[in-house]
Amino acid sequence: MSWTWRFETAAGETADPGDLTGAEFSAQGDAESWLGEIWRELAEKGVGQVYLLEDGREVYGPMSLAAQE
Repeated sequence: MSWTWRFETAAGETADPGDLTGAEFSAQGDAESWLGEIWRELAEKGVGQVYLLEDGREVYGPMSLAAQE
């Protein structure tokens, strides 16, 4: 199995966070931990929401990257 993230703007358009795209993970927990570590950096690069994919199939999303006050 391969776990990846799809990145979108808050408006639902494809977002390209540059060197942070293309990360693949062998476990869901690894993918989620990675996102937890860099979500602020992704948001700074214009990513507004993400979807988790398993072998190209949408598992969940959209999940907002907007900071909660």
